[in-house]
Amino acid sequence: CHVFCLCVFLNVDLSLLRFISAELTRGYFLEHNEAKYTERRERVYTCMRIPKELEKLMFFGIFLCLDAFLYVFTLLPLRVFLALFRFITLPCYGLRDRRLLQPAQVCDILKGVILVICYFMMHYVDYSMMYHLIRGQSVIKLYIIYNMLEVADRLFSSFGQDILDALYWTATEPKERKRAHIGVIPHFFMAVLYVFLHAILIMVQATTLNVAFNSHNKSLLTIMMSNNFVEIKGSVFKKFEKNNLFQMSNSDIKERFTNYVLLLIVCLRNMEQFSWNPDHLWVLFPDVCMVVASEIAVDIVKHAFITKFNDITADVYSEYRASLAFDLVSSRQKNAYTDYSDSVSRRMGFIPLPLAVLLIRVVTSSIKVQGVLAYVCVVLFYCGLISLKVLNSIVLLGKSCQYVKEAKMEEKLFNPVLTATPGKPAGKQQSMFKSTQGISTDENESTSVTNQPVHQKENTPSLLVTSNSDQFLTTPDGEEKDISQDSSELKHRSSKKDLLEIDRFTICGNRID
Repeated sequence: CHVFCLCVFLNVDLSLLRFISAELTRGYFLEHNEAKYTERRERVYTCMRIPKELEKLMFFGIFLCLDAFLYVFTLLPLRVFLALFRFITLPCYGLRDRRLLQPAQVCDILKGVILVICYFMMHYVDYSMMYHLIRGQSVIKLYIIYNMLEVADRLFSSFGQDILDALYWTATEPKERKRAHIGVIPHFFMAVLYVFLHAILIMVQATTLNVAFNSHNKSLLTIMMSNNFVEIKGSVFKKFEKNNLFQMSNSDIKERFTNYVLLLIVCLRNMEQFSWNPDHLWVLFPDVCMVVASEIAVDIVKHAFITKFNDITADVYSEYRASLAFDLVSSRQKNAYTDYSDSVSRRMGFIPLPLAVLLIRVVTSSIKVQGVLAYVCVVLFYCGLISLKVLNSIVLLGKSCQYVKEAKMEEKLFNPVLTATPGKPAGKQQSMFKSTQGISTDENESTSVTNQPVHQKENTPSLLVTSNSDQFLTTPDGEEKDISQDSSELKHRSSKKDLLEIDRFTICGNRID
């Protein structure tokens, strides 16, 4: 019995030793699941590439916004002057043209008048009283107010360009068309009211940020910066398609550029309070860097995890950059029917007019121009802005042509091909296109390549510019089906959206924060 117990004990001991030996010497056979671990490694490499690719897109997009923003201060006044000069000297030319002014000149005059009216209206808004009113509030209340202002700014931006576009189209619509609007004057007052209210909203944002900079314990500034990290929670755990991510990228570009302008306004107001002492600028510099660094870090983390969770490669940002470059190149065509600043507004939701009104108001109230030498400096500064605008436009145009060429999108600019329009079978559209192939291209109306609605004559097929590069810039939202199905079947399947058709108006299945 004792021998049996001893053997049992030895067997247990031997099995325990065998178990420990196996734990110490067993190996990993990862090559048996090579595809899985290769995919994991590629995900790591993708996350490592995201900062570089994202910042290249952001850098290009910010300079696009800067180009549209500088246009308001530099070329727009000159275009308004030329339009007014043509209107004044109209009797010298006679009425050879049915239009008194060209549509572009009408739009320029409307933009200039809106800017001037809103600038004088902003003089009735007391910045100092607003600053002390906001400074007297508690930190938590200011945090809530700042969040409400961000939501209101997005709502204003989403509806503001619609109001301006409605004004431009109402003012330039052909007179032979049947009147289906309330008139130019009501639309004009709506546009003035929108720009004025949006400018006040941005002023409250800048004032709240100024209070945060001047607070002694910096608690408000810390809370406002932590609000950016809350944005990660609301974004990374949602499903995103490539088109949704394009919208978010455009929104981030607009948000970052707006924050830069707000920081400029805060620095101007603080420097004025300290009699333009350069030493105070170094006091503000750490806080400015902290706000900018937190914004960049939040964008990188957010986009890195969104691409990771949704299996999106880092190369998609080069496609987004090519799409933005395509807008700039197409707006330079002879028959382009929209100004590039309006195209940026529709694509990114960045409307430069309210921000320009606020910046002009802050600069004129902070800097006093007295004496001949001061006016000479103003003229030189204006010439410098024009030089910066021209140089920026030239560099952007060259880079845009390079990006469009790398994306093989040149055919979209020059080779219009008919595609099926919603509500009509593809077969009918193709037959209509074949019947018009014999017509010379000079006799057909030139079509635009941007994503704006085209107002064409009745019984004229709508043309969209497409090419083989659609495969490069198209993301399917569902399984592809036969394009020869009737319209009832087309309504029940997910369509393929081109990135050139994605802007802030696109209805997505997911909420974009």
